[in-house]
Amino acid sequence: MTAPKLPPNSPDEHPGLGPTRLRDLALIAVGVGVVAWVLVRYNYGSLPAVPVLAGIVLYILAGLEVLIAFIVRSRVASRDVGRARGQLHPLTAARVLALAKASAILGAIATGVWAGVLVFLWTQHDLAAADHDRPGAILGLVGGVLLVGAALWLEYCCRAPDDPTDDALGGRDGHPGPA
Repeated sequence: MTAPKLPPNSPDEHPGLGPTRLRDLALIAVGVGVVAWVLVRYNYGSLPAVPVLAGIVLYILAGLEVLIAFIVRSRVASRDVGRARGQLHPLTAARVLALAKASAILGAIATGVWAGVLVFLWTQHDLAAADHDRPGAILGLVGGVLLVGAALWLEYCCRAPDDPTDDALGGRDGHPGPA
């Protein structure tokens, strides 16, 4: 029995770690948002109030990732990656990439949770508690989106300058040139 033949340039043709796709993050956010909305809808009365600074940790993580991205970007651009003292160690770059991918997923989850909560709160016009909880949910939603953006940028900064782009992969075997 042989493995099925994959079409040329399909995403599964080249196994390995690829760039995080916005589509995947959007699916995570929508799925989590629906679950959060259902849970909040049936349990809102027993939940504690949403503090205004509930999503502050998302802003802190996004800020740290932007700072790390500047450092990684400058080291990669100057080709200062290696094992020598003062260089960006390749294992550290791999760990930063793992951090970026995990943070993108965390940001998508946080965006979904806060969006689900916010959709519920906007439908509750007669509850004073819902009016009180909206600012915290809005700030949490913005923090989740900022974390996704910072994580995707950090992931982009981890690319080697000579990595081929998706546009340059014209051949069937992944090398530029005619098919």
